[in-house]
Amino acid sequence: MKYFPRFGSRLFLIAILIIAGAFTVSAQDGMERWQSFDFAKSALTAADIASVPLDNLKLLRGMVFGRHGRIFKDAEIKNYLESQDWFKTNPNFSNDDLNSVERRNLDVIRDAEASKHATVQPGDMRFWRTRMLTVKKLGTHSGAEWLVLRSEVEAIHGKRFEEPWLQKYFDERYWYKPNDQFKPKLLSALEQKNLLILADAQKRSRKIALAPGDMELFENKPISVPMLHGLSLNELRLLRNEVYARHGRQFQAPWLSQYFFSQPWYVPDDNFKDDELSGFDKQNVETIVAYENKIHDDLGRKVITRSLLDGLFVEDAAKMRQEIYARRGKVFTKEPWFQTYFASFAWYKANPTFADAQLSAVEKQNIATIAAYEKKAKSAMDVIEG
Repeated sequence: MKYFPRFGSRLFLIAILIIAGAFTVSAQDGMERWQSFDFAKSALTAADIASVPLDNLKLLRGMVFGRHGRIFKDAEIKNYLESQDWFKTNPNFSNDDLNSVERRNLDVIRDAEASKHATVQPGDMRFWRTRMLTVKKLGTHSGAEWLVLRSEVEAIHGKRFEEPWLQKYFDERYWYKPNDQFKPKLLSALEQKNLLILADAQKRSRKIALAPGDMELFENKPISVPMLHGLSLNELRLLRNEVYARHGRQFQAPWLSQYFFSQPWYVPDDNFKDDELSGFDKQNVETIVAYENKIHDDLGRKVITRSLLDGLFVEDAAKMRQEIYARRGKVFTKEPWFQTYFASFAWYKANPTFADAQLSAVEKQNIATIAAYEKKAKSAMDVIEG
């Protein structure tokens, strides 16, 4: 009798393997009809793929790219392509390899995928250009996914992004075409509403009380320190500068200028002077600055804990680590984006003679803690295939 449980467990395991194998074979069987389809010359219609299951639509999309050897991070697409005799990896693949017929076919497949997703996913916002998002369709997402969803609405119209990883993400999308003439007015009224819906959903998911874009609500009342909890340094800077931007201030820092010019409410005013700020606006800026300074001081004077970093993507952690160096005046000659970013702050004073020896013991420990976290942290690029 004592052998029965082990025997039963083996039977159960075998049954699971058989079911999993059958599922894999079934999925591949469903793809066989597309093996001989020439995506480069024959146009698909929505009716052609209306009955294709959602999981197979993803594989179908992978097949279009796979004919050119694109390497995917998505495990399902990657495993499927690698099981095909015709698939040959091409590390040099670029979207320029796709012709117009393939791009239109990808559009048809992408629309079919988006229509069958239970909740909206990165890559779906072109489908939602003419459709209003609903609460039911929002679902739950990581911080990077929320950012991509929101940015995608603008990327459809060619917006460029200051954040390097975000720009790289859209550069890798077959449909993305940069538009140096991008302006918020290119977005339709429906797209602008969807942007607001996404921003509100992201704020609720993070359980934060305040986010960039909200300062219009505090022109006549004060914000409190607890309302700032959970915001990153970058968000705090946007929030603080938003107070000025709502009065028309023009910004010299490229990343700030681009951000505010992309906001539909922003109207530059050549005559606005910073010292004109008064009342609750001035008080709110002072509250945010004091909170920012506390975070800065903690990085240089207080040993940070691993729990403070939990949930950060490697890109955000790297920015925090580099800020410790920036506070000492390091010149980022090999990282021009960081140099441009930190040079935009009044506190940054370039020190060409900076050396690591100038760092305090606490600063060195915090740098080591963040660097160790970065080695295990996920990149925002790795969690979103697009």
